Amino acid sequence: MSEKQRNPRPTKPTSSVLPYQTPRLRDHYLLGKKLGQGQFGTTYLCTHKTTNAQFACKSIPKRKLLCKEDYEDVWREIQIMHHLSEHPNVVRIEGTFEDSVFVHLVMELCAGGELFDRIVAKGHYSEREATKLIKTIVGVVEACHSLGVMHRDLKPENFLFDTPDDDAKLKATDFGLSVFYKPETEAGIFKQILRSKLDFESEPWPSISDSAKDLITKMLERDPRRRISAHEVLCHPWIVDDRVAPDKPLDSAVLSRMKQFSAMNKLKKMALRVIAERLSEEEIGGLKELFKMIDTDNSGTINFEELKEGLRKVGSELMEPEIKALMDAADIDNSGTIDYGEFLAATMHLNKMEREENLVAAFSYFDKDSSGYITIDELQQACREFGLGDGHLDDMIKEIDQDNDGRIDYAEFTAMMRKVDGGVGRSRTMRNNFNLADAFGIRDSS
Repeated sequence: MSEKQRNPRPTKPTSSVLPYQTPRLRDHYLLGKKLGQGQFGTTYLCTHKTTNAQFACKSIPKRKLLCKEDYEDVWREIQIMHHLSEHPNVVRIEGTFEDSVFVHLVMELCAGGELFDRIVAKGHYSEREATKLIKTIVGVVEACHSLGVMHRDLKPENFLFDTPDDDAKLKATDFGLSVFYKPETEAGIFKQILRSKLDFESEPWPSISDSAKDLITKMLERDPRRRISAHEVLCHPWIVDDRVAPDKPLDSAVLSRMKQFSAMNKLKKMALRVIAERLSEEEIGGLKELFKMIDTDNSGTINFEELKEGLRKVGSELMEPEIKALMDAADIDNSGTIDYGEFLAATMHLNKMEREENLVAAFSYFDKDSSGYITIDELQQACREFGLGDGHLDDMIKEIDQDNDGRIDYAEFTAMMRKVDGGVGRSRTMRNNFNLADAFGIRDSS
């Protein structure tokens, strides 16, 4: 029995879900027709008043949130959506609003409807057609797991198509039951899982291929140590076209982002540290939970052993020297450990960094005299504040300084920050010893 079942009214709920006040939804959006109805909320078409862009708005009546745990569930759903929303097969969250009656989640509009409805309309899928859908669904699962999230409500109703077309993209939605990794504690559910028999005798299983049944059996293995991983599912013969070799496993999102961070120059690392401090609680909530998962002694910092074990949990097989190089790269102040701010800087999705208001704030931090330029003296001062050495700053400025005036203006700063490879101003040691982009074939799987 769950905690909620034992205590249906554990405490009187607080009056708000969000830890801050928001503008009124209707000041910015027009609500239109009803798109769907869930257990807690109703989804409406909504249109931005200024841009006329269309979105979906999930409105949750607060009267349905009966206890503190319900409020926490909604807040966690918002954090997890932000945590995952850069993935191409996850519905993107646009904004969150709250008033005295509702919590509103404004999200990407998926006009193609539910996977469930398309299955019903189509009548049936061949196994080969089904593999395409399963490949996408398991890819989302792999991304969730790599970021320390369990969806816990995977079903056709919770996958939407972005358009009505036959080649529409499939996207996961409804993270209301999702959680960050924690020990599982639902003893009753576990007993049922352990006792249940896998039935391949009933329809439609007799007509399903042995390969498909082999995959299902491996996915439903009761022992988690022997159960097939999300990536192994993607490499299974039922999923993979016999003519195409499977891709090598993708780096976990955390590892991929840390590798990108390791290749950046000092200025970019410091700027990301500044931007990390500006992000809202809902944007960084997922990374906060990941940090807590890795920081097993709750010291507020991550040491080498904790980083090694944390990367192992999300699927990394890096050798110790490579992990040490990541550790050194993320440890901006050279303290020997990674604090929370450094972890955020090294693992946040770069799309958050590139927002104009964040770039302006970061530039202003370095432009101490508000001259519109970052000088070498100002860079040296920033390096001292961050506990970094100030060697090779001349070379770094030369690489960033496109008009050769010996200083960095805002346009040059933003060009550096938005540079895809993050490789401006790499030291010779970093290029020679830790060119991970080449060595590992990095692709950001987030």
